Parts: sequence; C-alpha cells; structure tokens
Amino acid sequence: MKILVLGGTGWVSSHVARIALESGHAVTCLTRSAGVPNGARSVRADRDTNDAYAQVANEQWDAVIDVASEPGHVRRATKALKDHAKRYIFVSTVSVYAGNAERGADETAERLPALAADAMQSTADYGQAKVAAEDAVLDAFGADGSVIARPGLIGGPGDTTGRTTYWPWRFAHPVDATHIVVPDALDLTCAVIDARDLAAWLVHCANAEVSGTFNVLGEQLTLAEHLSVSREVGVAEGGAGVDEPWLLPMPADFLQAHGVNPWAGEKSLPLWIPDESMAAMSARSVAAAHANGLRLRPLADTLRDGMWWRGNNGGGAGLNDADERDLIAAWRARADG
Repeated sequence: MKILVLGGTGWVSSHVARIALESGHAVTCLTRSAGVPNGARSVRADRDTNDAYAQVANEQWDAVIDVASEPGHVRRATKALKDHAKRYIFVSTVSVYAGNAERGADETAERLPALAADAMQSTADYGQAKVAAEDAVLDAFGADGSVIARPGLIGGPGDTTGRTTYWPWRFAHPVDATHIVVPDALDLTCAVIDARDLAAWLVHCANAEVSGTFNVLGEQLTLAEHLSVSREVGVAEGGAGVDEPWLLPMPADFLQAHGVNPWAGEKSLPLWIPDESMAAMSARSVAAAHANGLRLRPLADTLRDGMWWRGNNGGGAGLNDADERDLIAAWRARADG
C-alpha cells in the first residue's frame, strides 16, 4: 500500500511510519522537520500554509494517517486530499465527548460542540478542536472512507508528559523506607494504551480497509490494579532495596491542601481524577475496536519500557523526591496530632 503519514517525527506518528514500513508498505511522511524513520520518503511542508499538500496531492494514496490537533490542519488536508486518497485515518481523542460520567458509553455518545476556529487558543479547546477535525474528515471522506480513532491515555516510551511513566519509576526509586504516596481513589478506572499498539492498529485499519469510529483504550483496570503492576515492574527493575513498598493512600482534600495536582503536570499524582463527573473517562466501551483487530500488549511491558525511557529522558508528571518526603511527613504529623 501507499501510505501518507501527516507527521512521522512525533511520538505516535513515528511509530505509525515505522510499523507501516516494517509491514512492507511504501510510506511518505509529510512533516515540518527532519528525522522520519529510515526507509520513509520525507516531504517537508508547513501545515499552517495553504499549499502544504501541493507535493503530495498529485499522487494517489491508499491511506492517509493524521494525528493533528489543530482543526485548520485537518480542514486543509482533507480538502486537498479528498480526491487523492482512498481512506483517511484520523487520531482523535476521548476528550471529544461531552460527558465522562457514564461507564461503558460507546462511540455514539454526545460530543462537545466543534471549534469554529482553525487553531486552539489554549489546551482548554483540545476536545472541541478534535471534534472539528473529525467533522472535516467525515465531510470529505464519509463514514465509509474514514477511520476516527478516539484513544484514551497513551503511554509507554516517549511519553513526555510522564503520566504513564511515573508510577513504576516511583516504585523503583522510593524516597521512604516503607511507603509510596498514592491517592485514595483506588477504585478509579484507568486505561493506558501503548503508543506502539495504537500505531499498529492504525496501520492494520489501513491494510484491512476498516471504516468507522472507535474508542481505542488500553485494558481497563482499577487504579489499585494499575499500581500493583507498577509496583511489580518498579521493584523488579529498580533494585532500590525496597522489597514491597506499601501504598500510603491520601484523601483528595489533604492532597489538594498541600498543592498536589490530579492527572498530570508539575507536583501531580498521575491518573488521579478527583472530579466524579470525569470518573468514567477511561471506562468507555472498546468492543468495536477489539472486533476490528485491536491487540494490546501486557501493561507491564508498557510500564517497564516507559520507566527506563523516563530515566534516560527526564520526568514530567509526578512528585519529586522532596515533595514526596514533605507529604509523608505532613501525613504522619497529622496522624500523630
């Protein structure tokens, strides 16, 4: 197949290009920067410009795979390529949904309104921007000529946010002799899809001519189960001298009073969602994707590879050592008082 990857140097798109090449496909990457995988043809272009697709719109493509977030990028791409591609595969997000409280909701759930602008003004526009991009794909290629992939949390090596690399890293590098600080929401549903599994499935969709809209999430586990896998990986790989660090669950009010943030970012506890209206974000139905070829590697493999990537490339989300020590001291002081 001839596959056009709009990207190819970023996290997910580079996996897409590499896996497509390994599967024997001819791959062209349209990207602003150098560094596409070996074997791929590189076309340099700026997707902010109207003529970004001039070098590829004179060819015919079996599939286009796009990971863009800005609606303008997707609107211009679908307009330029709608008569030159058989299938358009777009990586959207579960953030397009208007609500995240219903467990098991499928792809027909209500979406946010589409962003009218071509560019986001802030990350708060992310969900609406992806809705607008989805609409552009469907308008140009229709439901039969497109794939809308809505992943949840993507993880593994290359996760610069640190959301999926922190927990095994912390278990491998505890700062306290016996305890690891965790949120007390241990029944919260978590789902991490490895970037490599997502990429492999996108290439499968191109090769098998899959069409439709799909939630694409990893195995759905409770936070307690996720932390158990993280502990196994971290203790086995870390060699920190702590055989079985105990969890030290802390309630939301205590954590927030001490400046700890949920989900991601500086001084955070990754995967933690104290907002009950968001609690089912990772508990959506993925039956359609599994019925159409989605295959997942064990979570332990994703966490192990991500932990070592974090060690070589820096942190991202989580608590630094000083913050972890301060929290444990404050918790013990509270208990003593």
